Amino acid sequence: MEKMKLKLLYSDLKPELEMIEKELEQAVDSKSLLLNDASLHLLQAGGKRIRPVFVLLAGKFGDYNIDVMKRVAVPLELIHMASLVHDDVIDDSEIRRGRPTVKAQWNNSVAMYTGDFILARALERITEIESPRIHEILSKTLIEVCRGEIIQIQDKYKLDQNLRDYFRRIKRKTALLISSSCELGALVSGTDEKTAAHLRRFGYFIGMSFQIIDDILDFTSTDEELGKPAGSDFIQGNITLPILCARKDPEIYATLKANLNKDLSNEERLMIVRTIRNSSAIDEAKAMSERYLEKALRELSFLPKGQAVKTMRKIAFFIGKRNF
Repeated sequence: MEKMKLKLLYSDLKPELEMIEKELEQAVDSKSLLLNDASLHLLQAGGKRIRPVFVLLAGKFGDYNIDVMKRVAVPLELIHMASLVHDDVIDDSEIRRGRPTVKAQWNNSVAMYTGDFILARALERITEIESPRIHEILSKTLIEVCRGEIIQIQDKYKLDQNLRDYFRRIKRKTALLISSSCELGALVSGTDEKTAAHLRRFGYFIGMSFQIIDDILDFTSTDEELGKPAGSDFIQGNITLPILCARKDPEIYATLKANLNKDLSNEERLMIVRTIRNSSAIDEAKAMSERYLEKALRELSFLPKGQAVKTMRKIAFFIGKRNF
């Protein structure tokens, strides 16, 4: 239901997004039946397609041509997909979007090569754009995403890390790819530098807010709503903002410390989820997400008024209030 509400916000892009969806399927097609099955396994599980949406919306500020825009929108979603396949191996995740992960359906080796394959297809597609600057921005973004993943591994199970560690992690893990989606959409459509810079910053701020809400939902949603066990971040040792806010309470800190990096029973997992959910941490984390959201909306105020800004504003508000 919530995903349908989100899609209604950008229903004016429906024909273009249907084209993007077909292009995504074609992009992961290969002579290997195993690679096809593994790649389509995640693709057909759905997703919000936020990155292609932002590419297309950013393109509305310039000379919009869907045949050009799709050459950026498709690679950005493929890069995101590849990162999810790799993430599930690193985090040893069994379920994503309500379905077995690629690693659970096949094995780690198949998952790693499937992620590599999808990433290679993304890079192959983006070469259709003859602009060194586009490639430079995307390359730097990918480097930062990889750095973010390594930092996440290094920071696992560190309950005493500071907030700055968390924010630099989600910046690289999530915000930069959304920021680049907005910037590349703007540049490929030939917008002016000032508009592209506002769109890049909008993408960054909305990406930070998006990830914080994601981390909150890991404790406030049910297993069914998440399509995976609630509290998965804690189980996997990923110390997110709700945990960092909740640890200020000495009793909660002791509980978290005692259960971190431990093979939790289902009852213990739900106890941790309830502890975080019932603490003040959720409201504190929401307030931080709200601050990023306000910064994102401020960037929109500098852009030429029109349907694209209206849709971006609606998506921003939805992201701040979403519950999936």
